[in-house]
Amino acid sequence: MEKARTAIIGCGKVGHIHAEALSIIDESDFIAVCDHDHQRAKNFEKQFNVLPYTNVSKMIKESKIDLVIVCTPHPQHAEPAISAIREGAHVLVEKPLAANLTDCDAMIAAADLAGVKLGVMSQRRLYPPVQRVKNAITSGKIGKPILGISMILGWRNKAYYNADIWRGTWKNEGGGVLVNQAPHQLDLLQWFMGPIDELYGYWDNYNHPYIEVDDTSVAVLRFKNGAMGSIIISNSQRPGLFGKISVHGENGSSVGVQTDSGAMFIAGISDVLEPPKNDLWTVPGEENNLKYFLDKDKEEFNKINITNYFHMLQDKDFLRAVIDQRDPMVTAREGRIAVEVFTAIYRSQREKRPIKFPVLEKKK
Repeated sequence: MEKARTAIIGCGKVGHIHAEALSIIDESDFIAVCDHDHQRAKNFEKQFNVLPYTNVSKMIKESKIDLVIVCTPHPQHAEPAISAIREGAHVLVEKPLAANLTDCDAMIAAADLAGVKLGVMSQRRLYPPVQRVKNAITSGKIGKPILGISMILGWRNKAYYNADIWRGTWKNEGGGVLVNQAPHQLDLLQWFMGPIDELYGYWDNYNHPYIEVDDTSVAVLRFKNGAMGSIIISNSQRPGLFGKISVHGENGSSVGVQTDSGAMFIAGISDVLEPPKNDLWTVPGEENNLKYFLDKDKEEFNKINITNYFHMLQDKDFLRAVIDQRDPMVTAREGRIAVEVFTAIYRSQREKRPIKFPVLEKKK
């Protein structure tokens, strides 16, 4: 199979990004879309010349779909993903994998039973400045990582929460800044630093009284290799400042990446205005590389639509994983880790104690 018959589940803002990708990737034969709102599916039919459905199982069977991308709101990932898996389709899920660990584990178990691939979007791993940080760590340039710091200082206004009815509630969004804006930063921190041993966290809502969920959170971590870390995540700084991660090594060297700058990106609403960049680099012999990195990344940034391009790269990787019968770039088990982290932060405050990893969903 050199082409996979592909489909989208969830015809919202991020669904458009993936639909555009599936329309141009050589390995994709973009066939169909599914949404509970028939009119939204019909709108995609007109734009992308695909078949519109409101039932996942029917779409998979009738259109013989090999691979779907789930783009529904976070608490609604599990049901359509499992329906597609049971019909034999491979599934790539938008971040986070789910809003809770029960859903994550149900999706993973279903994929294992069906023998299909299940992955999660983590396209920021593909940013060139992120790749440099990862390569510096894995090649030993900073020695063992001993301290990792992940930070988002951003902003979301009332119009953002009013844009979709599922935003800002525990039931419909599953959480706040931790669940929606933080997963990429949480994913990158653990990807750089390695497995987490335990975490202690706090969260609160400081200046968004019209939502139920958190707008700010902090946590301290101990990793299994003995390293320490911190997380500071907030949507309470108008108009939005940055998202960055720094990693400090045992030889005194440090590397860092600012993945987001200025007003924070919102899918379908705003564009990425500044390129991601390495903002910290003290590797011996490479201390003067920052300007070269920045110039190179600016040049590439001006050639692409950063939002669509990196989504497309990971979509293509997942398609190749299906065709080549290999693991995708980010498996569901890797994607589950970000859900473990925000689950642990919520649980730590509620139970007033550190949370050990791996984190399991509590039985009711």
